[in-house]
Amino acid sequence: MLDSILLKAPVYLLVFVRCFTLILTLPMFSMRSASRIAKVAIAGYMAFFIFGSVDTSAYAPYIGEEGNSSMLYFLLVIGEGLIGIIMGFFISIIFAAFSSAGQFLAFQMGLSAASSYDALSQVENPLMGQFFNLVAMLVFMQTHWFQKLFLGGLVTSFSSLNALSIATANEKIARFMMSGLTSLFVDALIIALPVMGTLFLITVCTGLLTKAAPQMNLLSEGFPIMILVAFTIIAIAMPSIIDFFVRSFSKGFADLEQLFTSISGGV
Repeated sequence: MLDSILLKAPVYLLVFVRCFTLILTLPMFSMRSASRIAKVAIAGYMAFFIFGSVDTSAYAPYIGEEGNSSMLYFLLVIGEGLIGIIMGFFISIIFAAFSSAGQFLAFQMGLSAASSYDALSQVENPLMGQFFNLVAMLVFMQTHWFQKLFLGGLVTSFSSLNALSIATANEKIARFMMSGLTSLFVDALIIALPVMGTLFLITVCTGLLTKAAPQMNLLSEGFPIMILVAFTIIAIAMPSIIDFFVRSFSKGFADLEQLFTSISGGV
């Protein structure tokens, strides 16, 4: 196997670039605390195992007989990197929906000021956003979507999509990314709507009671009540939320597969 990699080093580099850019843009591996050497090593091992099952006949005209690459080869490297970035960025959009749902809840609960640096999203994120982000990551690992992404989606992408086919698919990719951003806010609102609606009703009731009896000063007691109610609803609805996480991952992977199929002409 090592001899075949050495003989086809330019093709192996193309496979490695797609794996490496995918790792760089995934939520868990894109953390700054993750070692760069480890990222390169993981991408190298992934390319090593995938290389034997990849159809490289489409790249043959652009690579010399002795392995010397032409100028078009560097464009192929850039194209492979873009494919990996598209895959990783779309997975990041799915996780951003869960983080956004936590931000909506934190704002309604009065915890929007309780924010810190989130290592997964690499931005300042409220605590509820970090909580949903961690739950989504655990669900992603527990339900084996991580293995499906690397062992299924990545290997299949090499057989159905290459750097040559995305050169004329700019419009499809742009529409796909825009639809992904739209789904981000829709999914976040669906996750946060039960708690947000309940807290809104509590806020309205508290305001009416305060207006009717100002001496009770219920507004000062409203924040602990809303936080307690919010955590209670989240605990009760957690099985449904996790089920929604799983369905979101399934829908996201199906959309990504449909994009690759449409670009490759139905292959």
